[in-house]
Amino acid sequence: MNIVFYCAPMSSAIPVASVLHELQVPHETVMFDLKKDEHKKPAFLALNPNGMVPTLVVDGRPMFEAVAIMQWLGERFGVEKKLWPAVDDPARLDAASWSAWTYVSFGSSLSRYLIASSPMSPTELHFAPIAARAKEEIDRYYGMLDARLSKQKYMLGDSFSVLDIIVGSVVLWANVCGLQTSSYPALNAWVEDCKARPSVRAQWQ
Repeated sequence: MNIVFYCAPMSSAIPVASVLHELQVPHETVMFDLKKDEHKKPAFLALNPNGMVPTLVVDGRPMFEAVAIMQWLGERFGVEKKLWPAVDDPARLDAASWSAWTYVSFGSSLSRYLIASSPMSPTELHFAPIAARAKEEIDRYYGMLDARLSKQKYMLGDSFSVLDIIVGSVVLWANVCGLQTSSYPALNAWVEDCKARPSVRAQWQ
């Protein structure tokens, strides 16, 4: 199987790079400089019409969207390594649910918070009421994660899995953006555990 991974530093490709590392998947990496608009060239747009990273090309067939790529990698390479639930394992339902929740619910709130308040966002888009509402949602999501991780060490139980990278990467980015987890003991301990994982640490240095 020939796999080509298109990515860029400090982008949504970071967690995919961590999953590839964790699962030890042989692949070729193509690193883009987004400031030079290398991701907008026709050859790349033919692979991903969104013109964004990450993009994974498997035996000539492209796929995009980070969460879809990570789920596929987990299903294809993680089951045998005990890093993703098998298709008949009830934990597969949890993995699918929390993966989607991370990017659809949590990720949406985080995006709205950053657009409405981040120094990296144009000031004309800043709007305190939206930022405050998004922050309330994020606090609630932190509470959900803290409650789950108070009962078990990792997202799927006692063992680290690809799901911890999927969820952890978004929480780590929220931390970088100033949304700390220090008020949530179980969640904060899990974040530190994820950060120490070699596959994660290598991408966040």
